[in-house]
Amino acid sequence: ILQAYVEDDRSPAEIEAMGFDPDLVRRIIRMVDRTEYKRRQAPPGIKITPRAFGRDRRLPITNGYGK
Repeated sequence: ILQAYVEDDRSPAEIEAMGFDPDLVRRIIRMVDRTEYKRRQAPPGIKITPRAFGRDRRLPITNGYGK
């Protein structure tokens, strides 16, 4: 579920269609979204994967830094 939501950028409906329990999908996605605000409070760290984490993963904080 986490891989589909965070790395593959799938919607909750798409994840449920993969055969996962809808209640479990909603619970896990809610936990990810609720903890995202804490990540925004912390200073940016280095990027070690091709994808940023959380809702705003399409717009990294340091996009284009150092160019």
